[in-house]
Amino acid sequence: MLNKELITEQHFTISLDIINDILHVNWKGDQSKESVMDGCEKIRHYLVQHHCKKVLNDNTNVTSIWDDASDWVAVDWFPRMHSSGCEYFAWVYSPNVFSKLSTDKTLNRGIKGVIVTTFKSVENAYAWLKVM
Repeated sequence: MLNKELITEQHFTISLDIINDILHVNWKGDQSKESVMDGCEKIRHYLVQHHCKKVLNDNTNVTSIWDDASDWVAVDWFPRMHSSGCEYFAWVYSPNVFSKLSTDKTLNRGIKGVIVTTFKSVENAYAWLKVM
């Protein structure tokens, strides 16, 4: 993985795997509805800017529940991600049970257009994206 860092903020870092055209998002710490919405909008911005179709969404380091943003992510953001060119979204679960529940709540709303698969490790998520 040869990553070029694009942005680092308190709650996330976004980098680009320039060889495989994968946008890698590393979420960090406690998340709120505001931090999730801010990060998601920046993901979409860089997806469009770099013409990516694949996102590795790493929640390994998320330490809190963020379910108050789950409906917005599923109903508003994912359709816009799809219309912006996203085709594959590898979502790495947090070991934090409340964060995992927030991810599952989002996915249970039904994501259309983007193929979303969950993983327990970044390595497996990355391997999946590389073959897609």
